[in-house]
Amino acid sequence: MDRRDFVRVSAIAGTLAVRGKSLAAETLADREASDALRAGRRSSVPPFELDEVTLSDLQAGMATGKMTARSITQLYLDRIAALNLSGPALRHVLETNPDALSIADSLDQERKAGRVRGPLHGIPILLKDNIDTADRMTTTAGSLALAGSIPLQDAFIAAKLRAAGAILLGKTNLSEWANFRSSHSTSGWSGRGGLAKNPYVLDRNACGSSSGSGGAVSANLSALAIGTETDGSIVCPSSANGLVGIKPTLGLVSRAGIIPIAHSQDTAGPMARTVRDAAILLGVIAGVDPRDSATAASSGRGQTDYTRFLDANGLRGARIGVVRKHFGFNDAVDALMASAIDIMKQQGAVVIDPVEIASEGKFDDSEFEVLLYEFKADLNGYLQGLGPNAPVRTLKDIIDYNEAHKDQEMPFFGQDIMIKAQAKGPLTEKAYLAALAKDQKLSREQGIDATMNKNKLDALITPTGGPAWLTDLITGDHYGGGYSTASAVAGYPHITVPAGFSHNLPIGISFFGRAYSEPTLIKLAYAYEQATKHRRAPEFTPTLGNAG
Repeated sequence: MDRRDFVRVSAIAGTLAVRGKSLAAETLADREASDALRAGRRSSVPPFELDEVTLSDLQAGMATGKMTARSITQLYLDRIAALNLSGPALRHVLETNPDALSIADSLDQERKAGRVRGPLHGIPILLKDNIDTADRMTTTAGSLALAGSIPLQDAFIAAKLRAAGAILLGKTNLSEWANFRSSHSTSGWSGRGGLAKNPYVLDRNACGSSSGSGGAVSANLSALAIGTETDGSIVCPSSANGLVGIKPTLGLVSRAGIIPIAHSQDTAGPMARTVRDAAILLGVIAGVDPRDSATAASSGRGQTDYTRFLDANGLRGARIGVVRKHFGFNDAVDALMASAIDIMKQQGAVVIDPVEIASEGKFDDSEFEVLLYEFKADLNGYLQGLGPNAPVRTLKDIIDYNEAHKDQEMPFFGQDIMIKAQAKGPLTEKAYLAALAKDQKLSREQGIDATMNKNKLDALITPTGGPAWLTDLITGDHYGGGYSTASAVAGYPHITVPAGFSHNLPIGISFFGRAYSEPTLIKLAYAYEQATKHRRAPEFTPTLGNAG
């Protein structure tokens, strides 16, 4: 039995052992949580030495010798042990890196020898569990069908992070298969990890599909995390968990080695507690990759240091359009957005209100058609690339696995999206090509570009989302409203920043614009952040009760 077979068998045994008791354990935990809710108690979470620390704080601590990469890593590992399956049982982290401390030791030795690779040197970071790491961690997209799967090489962004001196601390829970399995899914749930909770109010949803990444950074289980987005899966969990999230331009960050949904929309991106930290992380993971042809277009347009665009006065003179179509779904959100707009005006921005993206809503059906076609083709390609020891080889294998393991994989919702995708033909079919062309024309030329050109705008703003909804495993998500689709379909950048709270639940504001406008969006988002500073740490409240 080789290393991959051994890890796979061990992981399956361990995961099934956990799952074998998980439903009973979760039922007991639910009963205890319900008792706590009725008593109005808060979860007891101990104070944490690294609460809300920034990358600058950590680097300063290591530079003075007060901290080391090892001590920082150990603190985060202890925090995960205390909160992930114990205490509030956040279920944000699927596994930690067994080599994290030894990697930290080697990075400390480098620092002692006078070598500091950059701002991520010695910094622990969590990766969403659809990002390949060729180490002793597995990459499963949260599915038991890929239990034990170790890819043949690192994802491009994982390799970039290692080269920058980051410590890959672990893999985060996610909406299984990045939430492309069922039209009745619950965001944040996976067969492998169970339900990732919102750390602000534990019976609320952390949003998907990068729910574990968003919740973990917000709960201070790590300094940073990487999420991925096809449509909303970086920005929604960032908004719901009080974070800064950056969905980059398609092709700015390589997709190689990331379990896909659809190559025309997929991208990875930073999730952090501040705009500065998110900008630092974006500069590290951006770059041209021979394994991903889409990155060739970013040559000369991407940056290695996005922090040079951070400007506390960056709103002065900026022309910002307010997309009113995404307002009106929640009174508290509208009030927060009104305040945000007033602050931008006070900071010197020229606000054009309202503006309209005339094509919005005209490509929703074609977007889903494209995703179905590309999911089948791209996922089959990824699975074939795992080599001869891949636990499953095709989308059809996954569908069959789920059917054969219904109790573990489908206790709450099914796999109708996967079945629809499996029925699609190759990417040469006219239906796919027509849908893709429609999407790109309506979202780009006749969408975001047309709106910005018409109004001579630097950026567009709108609410990212509403207060996190009550998690409902029986009937699925109850998404209230917000924005992500036009930027996602166009492959254009989108940044969300905390804009305030409603009933102790974070609300984010979106800044979005043209392709490769990350420098402008980061400047505006940073200026807004510095003028407001809405981010605050979660309190792990069990429920809002009738106040929710």
